[in-house]
Amino acid sequence: MKPPAKRITSTDVARAAGVSQTTVSLVLNDKPGQRIPTDTRRRVLEAARQLNYRLRGSARTLAAGRSNVVLLALSGMPISPSVSSFIEHFGSSLATRGLTLVTHLAASDARPLEDVSAAVDASAVVGLEPFDEQTAEALHHVGVDLVLAVGADLSPPQKEIGRLQARHLLDQGHRHIGYALPERQALRWSAEERLRGVLEVCAERGADPAVAQPTGLDRVGAARAVDVWRRQSVTGVCAYNDEIAIAVLAGLHAHGLTAPDDLAVVGVDDIPVARLAAPPLTTIAFDLGAAGGRLAEVVAAGLDGEDAELNPLTAGPHLLVRRSA
Repeated sequence: MKPPAKRITSTDVARAAGVSQTTVSLVLNDKPGQRIPTDTRRRVLEAARQLNYRLRGSARTLAAGRSNVVLLALSGMPISPSVSSFIEHFGSSLATRGLTLVTHLAASDARPLEDVSAAVDASAVVGLEPFDEQTAEALHHVGVDLVLAVGADLSPPQKEIGRLQARHLLDQGHRHIGYALPERQALRWSAEERLRGVLEVCAERGADPAVAQPTGLDRVGAARAVDVWRRQSVTGVCAYNDEIAIAVLAGLHAHGLTAPDDLAVVGVDDIPVARLAAPPLTTIAFDLGAAGGRLAEVVAAGLDGEDAELNPLTAGPHLLVRRSA
């Protein structure tokens, strides 16, 4: 068995460039305020390139006074297309600021969050849900400089999403509305908040209360929900999200029915396939991608010791009218 290759160190780079290890550290860490001659800097960078040397995280931490790792803690939140867009923009925006995003799925890891933070040497920990006081203190205790929970600053108001859906259907003349609930327990809190918004608008307009029905992401389960709504004279359905709305369209097709003639359908999220559905899906949209870039600014400012004001990170939800409703 071939022995492992020797790890290249800063000593090797210094020897190849004919400079001290201190000079190598100053050049590779790009430490401000140091006057390194251009020729010396070039020799160090060329030696590092030829030796394929990579600056270790621990060395960079010592030079900068902190690591460049930002840990994003995801609890039970499902990774929807909009959340994926948020994570992608958050990570790329952090990268432009010299920071590296590490995501942690807390639901699949029994270790305390502070143990994970210590293992990756995180300087900042960001949560999409609030941290309890004990967790926040434990994170600071293991050396995390910035603990930030975005919570409602990221997510649009859940009730307002339901209110938008219901208002649109009622404006179209639908007096008997259904609500397609997700079957996944992890989604129930936000689903119930959206349903509460639907019910509020129904009460304000003097319409019948919405008929809530669990709707799976399968043709048979969706067809069963459609059957319930049809028997109760429902003519328009607010779905928890676009995936469930598309399942409702499939359930309609199973009965030989169509949207919006037999049942109007409104989703949430504006996922890429929503406009390709048959018919194209009316939905509620909000831009979580832009929120990722804004949050990166807040994190970078906080790590630099500046006041980091979150404020609402997303623009309010808005209706996109297509042919399904």
